[in-house]
Amino acid sequence: MRAGRRGFHRIAEDGMPPPGEAVADVRLVPGGLLVAGIASRVPLIEVGRPDDAEPAERRLRNGEPVAVRWLKERVIPLENLVAARRTKGTLWVVTSRPDDVPSFLGALEHGADGVIVEVSTSDDLDRLEALTDPSAMPLTWTSAPVQRVASAGMGDRVIVDTTSILQPEEGMVVGSSAALLLHVLSEAVGSRYTRPRPFRVNAGAAHLYTLLGNGDTRYLSELRAGDAVLVGRPDGPSRAVRVGRIKIERRPMVLVEMEHGGRSYTAFLQEAETVRVGTTTGPVATTELTSTARASVVALPPARHLGVAVTEVIEER
Repeated sequence: MRAGRRGFHRIAEDGMPPPGEAVADVRLVPGGLLVAGIASRVPLIEVGRPDDAEPAERRLRNGEPVAVRWLKERVIPLENLVAARRTKGTLWVVTSRPDDVPSFLGALEHGADGVIVEVSTSDDLDRLEALTDPSAMPLTWTSAPVQRVASAGMGDRVIVDTTSILQPEEGMVVGSSAALLLHVLSEAVGSRYTRPRPFRVNAGAAHLYTLLGNGDTRYLSELRAGDAVLVGRPDGPSRAVRVGRIKIERRPMVLVEMEHGGRSYTAFLQEAETVRVGTTTGPVATTELTSTARASVVALPPARHLGVAVTEVIEER
């Protein structure tokens, strides 16, 4: 299997794709790679000590393609090759360890141009797909009038701490129904009594839906470290970020009720100055939100089976 900037390509032992697969553009052969569009074989260099990497560095500096298999250290030597490549050459890495893929694709924020992964079991394949960051589903934003904001007593709210630094305008989308998800911003803006925590979204009650990076829904209470969740903003792109930690604590909650398409939808959020909701006039804390606001929301198909959108008749209240 090849992991690269354009996703995955399954490659059989003979280098040909299984029936029904798109034609692979890379073939692993003894001593090198055969790559579509490159007339000659790309040499495969095995690196077990610093001197072994010199031929690969020379090829990259000359603008030539090269493939590398690491026998010992792999992270720092790969960074050296990425730096040597600059805008020249094409760098491939071959490995039999799915766990290597994130570091190979992320070295010096640029990574290898492609990674050939020799998988031997279906578990390897599952592990590989779980480790590789998904492409973020684009979001289509709209607005919905807030009909009511009311105290909802105590509830279990979920804080999502990510492994990324979020911008003040970025946040997650959450809701009691997958049909309408409310924009809850990051804590990249603090208050007079708290410091900014730009990695955090105080996302709301445990039962709320949110979106994973691939567009599937997940209950906030089901999120785990390593999950890829979707963050975005109405005037910009969305992206997938990894969950680093979940914190569930009992806190005072507010009910936010919105109208869209002639129906009412709700979200339950913590009542706090640091919890900000996206509106058409800018972020508003849940302590200041009123029924005069128009909330920034994402409308989606409501029916879900294990988080995946399906076509069926459904009624949620």
